[in-house]
Amino acid sequence: DQIVEMFDHAYGSYMKYAYPADELMPLSCRGRVRGQEPNRGDIDDSLGKFSLTLIDTLDTLVVLNKLDEFEDAVRKALRDVRLDNDVVVSVFETNIRVLGGLLGAHVMADLLRQRGERMQWYRDELLHMAKELGDRLLPAFNTTSGLPYPKVNLRYGVLNPLSRTGTESDTCTACAGTMILEFAALSRLSGESVFEENARKALDVLWERRQKGSDLVGTVINIHNEEWVRRDSGVGAGIDSYYEYLMKAYILLGDNVFLERFNIHYSAIMKYISQPPLLLNVHMHNPTVSVRSWMDSLLAFFPGLQVLRGDLKPAIETHEMLYQVTKQHKFLPEAFTTEFRVHWGQHLLRPEFAESTYYLYKATGDPYYLRVGQSIVEKLNAYARVPCGFAAVQDVRTGMHEDRMDSFFLAEMFKYLYLLFSEKSELPINIDDYIFTTEAHLLPVSLSTTKPPCQGNITETVTVSQEEDLFTHSCPSLETLFPNNPSFAKTIRDSYKYLTGVGRAFHPLPVREIELPLHDNGMEPVEFLKSMGISLTPLNEVTAGDIGSQREHKGVYRVKLVAEVSQTPEEEVVPHVVQLISPPFLGRTVLTAGPAKFGMDLTKQEHGVKGSIVKASPYTACGPVDNTVELKGNIALALRGDCMFAVKARRLQEAGAIGVIFIDHREGSNSEETPLFQMVGDGDSTEDITLPLVFLFSREGAVLTAGLEEHHNVDVLLLPKERQLGHG
Repeated sequence: DQIVEMFDHAYGSYMKYAYPADELMPLSCRGRVRGQEPNRGDIDDSLGKFSLTLIDTLDTLVVLNKLDEFEDAVRKALRDVRLDNDVVVSVFETNIRVLGGLLGAHVMADLLRQRGERMQWYRDELLHMAKELGDRLLPAFNTTSGLPYPKVNLRYGVLNPLSRTGTESDTCTACAGTMILEFAALSRLSGESVFEENARKALDVLWERRQKGSDLVGTVINIHNEEWVRRDSGVGAGIDSYYEYLMKAYILLGDNVFLERFNIHYSAIMKYISQPPLLLNVHMHNPTVSVRSWMDSLLAFFPGLQVLRGDLKPAIETHEMLYQVTKQHKFLPEAFTTEFRVHWGQHLLRPEFAESTYYLYKATGDPYYLRVGQSIVEKLNAYARVPCGFAAVQDVRTGMHEDRMDSFFLAEMFKYLYLLFSEKSELPINIDDYIFTTEAHLLPVSLSTTKPPCQGNITETVTVSQEEDLFTHSCPSLETLFPNNPSFAKTIRDSYKYLTGVGRAFHPLPVREIELPLHDNGMEPVEFLKSMGISLTPLNEVTAGDIGSQREHKGVYRVKLVAEVSQTPEEEVVPHVVQLISPPFLGRTVLTAGPAKFGMDLTKQEHGVKGSIVKASPYTACGPVDNTVELKGNIALALRGDCMFAVKARRLQEAGAIGVIFIDHREGSNSEETPLFQMVGDGDSTEDITLPLVFLFSREGAVLTAGLEEHHNVDVLLLPKERQLGHG
């Protein structure tokens, strides 16, 4: 079995080259020990000198039917792992990876012991370790609000003078809201209610602090005064597993309050955040406003959660969008734009897309999802496999590797891929008896019936009026949802098949032409079409073929833009420049720019316009500008796309900018290969726009943004090319 062979390569490399270190460095073929490698900041807070990868992998060994290896690994963990190290760790990561790993492994060990064939020596030692770790995480909950500190010292807690932590005031919503499964399971298995009580209290605070108008939560909250610090709301990084754990806490514990809260949040998500196939980020207080034009890869778990709720159509739509992105870039980039370009090219071998693929296959039985799974396997082997394991990808555009193999790769990726391709009868356990934690550790759903709830630990039910739908209180039935229609999933997917332009079978498809007159009314043709809801893809690849026969086809249209030329002679485009004048550039770096037909006429300004550059936020400047303080008195950088140049210019002028440099969003465009053009308005009067405006192609824009990232303070001069400093 290919997946078992891949697992053996990854796990075997960890055990051979890295154990007892927390993680494997697959390029260096050695273990990552905290303090012995360069500090990576918060990423290292997962590492607690507790053989993280071993503990995170224990229950994967059982799922993959490696029972001898499991028994051996449990013995190693009991012999070698210490949980009292003087090290500051993330409460969230330690909970989901280590506490979850110990609990999942205990449940598996207990099951094997009861069967009477293996683990007869086992005496709940893993549960005792889990209890010790739970006790070491508890000091984090010592706040007035009940929201936990984000970090804890395993030996000294939070407020001890030796703890080197406890100064943090903020935590993410997922960090505080992703404790209930592990802490409740620990309480039910150990009989000590304190863990579940603390996890419930943290969830109560988040629920109470939701925005009552929209029923959304923000991303970061102050743990002392319960005020929101970051108010953007989505289903990706920072919030993701909070929603997941409300749903799964209901499944694991049978407590209706969690389902009611989840359903209220879910209605809000579907109302404001879900715009199939996209999942946007919005402002929690003003949810009709999108706060950024990119999505992060962590939201790939959400279709799986929608399957659990029974809402298959949007799950299929979003999953299909994600699959198209992986086809385009080999892996899901850590972040990608709403137009499916790379925003942040890193790929850490994250398992969320495989997780959703598994859930969709189990829900639909559609073999399409087996093919998706096969493509994940093939890409991992082709682009991530190295001699000592599997390495993360530093940038999906270059394929460069990074010297890391996070523990979640072994904990989650191989579980989901193995389960995707396995028949239930082949598994050593009945997978339906378990719920997956966010780290894919297995907790038995029987906990709610076999282990009594802890005394005084039932949260008050909060009744909030809400619209109920088919799935509010029941599991879905495919026969009811899609009677006599085995291809329903394909029907939904087909609308999104060519979303990113990859795989579009243009070559054999005949083409019809539409002539579309565009009057010289000052609108960019493409932006004009976008405003009508039409999106265009260049058909460079279309082969000419037999034009006569092509005209008959109803499938694909070639749109010909025919501009009606005004009677006035054509104006020559006057080249402008952006000249970098602050150290270390001192005027030597000069970027060719295009002018605008509106705004300040720089040809009439004797000395041009000078100022420091600041990136607009959001970068496209199509939504409300949220960094007006930084922009005031400076020249704004804004990305082309999503709305008209004039709309952006007005927003940035209102924000106090003294000029705008627009940067092309098409990767690789440059002034050497593409003729300069004049930016035009939006068809309305643009007399109110008085800023100087210039346009850079993406290659020139990259020089400017790289300079800003490196030097933080870059002064530029905007002026016609013939007047640049030092010219002639």
